[in-house]
Amino acid sequence: MPQVASAAPVESSSGPGGEGYVTVADGARLYYKDWGHGQPIFFHHGWPLSADDWDGQMLYFLAKGYRVIAMDRRGHGRSSQTATGNDMDTYAADVDAVVKKLDLRDAIHIGHSTGGGEVARYVARYGEGRVAKAVLVASVPPIMVQTPANPGGLPLSVFDGFRAQLAANRADFYWQVPIPFYGFNRPGKPVIEGVRQNWWRQGMMGGAKAHYDCIKAFSETEQTADLKAMKVPTLILQGDDDQIVPFKDASLLQAKLVPNNRLKIYPGLSHGMLTINGDVLNPDILSFIKG
Repeated sequence: MPQVASAAPVESSSGPGGEGYVTVADGARLYYKDWGHGQPIFFHHGWPLSADDWDGQMLYFLAKGYRVIAMDRRGHGRSSQTATGNDMDTYAADVDAVVKKLDLRDAIHIGHSTGGGEVARYVARYGEGRVAKAVLVASVPPIMVQTPANPGGLPLSVFDGFRAQLAANRADFYWQVPIPFYGFNRPGKPVIEGVRQNWWRQGMMGGAKAHYDCIKAFSETEQTADLKAMKVPTLILQGDDDQIVPFKDASLLQAKLVPNNRLKIYPGLSHGMLTINGDVLNPDILSFIKG
C-alpha cells in the first residue's frame, strides 16, 4: 500500500512533565503526552477533540502500571493547524512517526470515533511487530456515509450539514454537538456543564480548516480492508444509544470483519460513554488488555 512520505519524523523535542512534539517532513508539529513506564497504551481521540479527551483513561491506566501516550492529531489541540494532510492516510502515518520516535513496542492502541478509524489504518499499514492489541470504541469504520455498498450509512447530506454549520459558526456548532454526543437530550440525563464546556474547549483549540477536512476523512474513508487486516486481538465497544455513530453500521459490521475480535454493546450508553461512563468501560478495557 502507498506510504505517506510527508509523515517521516525529522525532528522531536520534549519538555518537562512527559510531553513533547514530533515535527514531520511537511512541517507539521505533532503534540503528545507520555506518562509513566511499563507496557505502552496509545490513545487516539475523536473529532474535533484532543489528547485531553483521554485524561480519565490516562490516569486510570497510569495507576495500573502502564505507560500512557496520547497525541493531538494534526489540526487538533496543540498540534499544527494544518491546511493539508487532513486525511486518514496521513493521520496513520503521523501516528507511525510518533510511535517510531518513542520506539513503542508491544503497544495497545485504543481509538474512539475518528480515532478508531486512525487505529484501524495504523494497525493495518504500520503496526506489524509493534502492536499487541487494539480497542475500537464507538468507532467510524468501515465507512459512515451511505453508499450502494453501505446502504445503512448516513446520507451525505448529514455531513454536508456538519460542514455548513462549522463554516457558518464553528463556536455555536461545537456548543450544540455535545448534547447528542453525550446523550444529554435523553430523559433523565441532564447536561453536565463541565463535560460540555470541556468538549467545546477542546474543539475550539484546533484549526477550522483541519476540522472541516476531517469530516470527509471520518465519514467517507472506506476501511473494510483495514479491518480485515487487523490481525491482533481487538476489543470492539459501543453503546446502543450512540446518536453520532450508529452502532448497527459500525461496531456490528466491525465484528464481522476483524479476524480476532470481542464485541460488547452497552445498553443505553452514548457516543461519549468513555467520559461519562468511564467507571464501566475502563475495567472492561483493562480486563481485555490483561487477558
